[in-house]
Amino acid sequence: RMWPTVAPIVAMCFAAAAQSFFWQKFRLPFGATVAVFALLVGEWINRYDNFWGWTFFPINLVFPSALIPMGFWLDIVLLLSGSWTVTAVVGAMGWGLLFYPSNWPVLAQFHQATEVDGVLLTLADLIGFNYVRTGTPEYIRMIERGTLRTF
Repeated sequence: RMWPTVAPIVAMCFAAAAQSFFWQKFRLPFGATVAVFALLVGEWINRYDNFWGWTFFPINLVFPSALIPMGFWLDIVLLLSGSWTVTAVVGAMGWGLLFYPSNWPVLAQFHQATEVDGVLLTLADLIGFNYVRTGTPEYIRMIERGTLRTF
């Protein structure tokens, strides 16, 4: 539930710091794109080694967020305006608004309908039933009190 709200805010800090450095030192407007690309490379290494390498969790379920469009947006706003204020207001607003739609192509595959035991589900529902996350309240209730199973 925290993914659409916390991830863009945290990623924005790295992108803004890199953008500030590249703009002030070299007058190059691609600091945010470089930062998000480096973050995504690190995230892919992390996801592959930890989720697939250690636990064999399906790799298509642990993709990192698509940050490249937001990095492009932030750099384009700075390039066109040349102003930190406009970049902070318009760029940050666009960063937050682009986060969810830019991840739609990756999430679209899980909205396909499927039928399991006579029940019509999406693949996202089916995956949620088969791979119960250990941090969900349902799992915690199953461990602490065996009678409060939700599923």
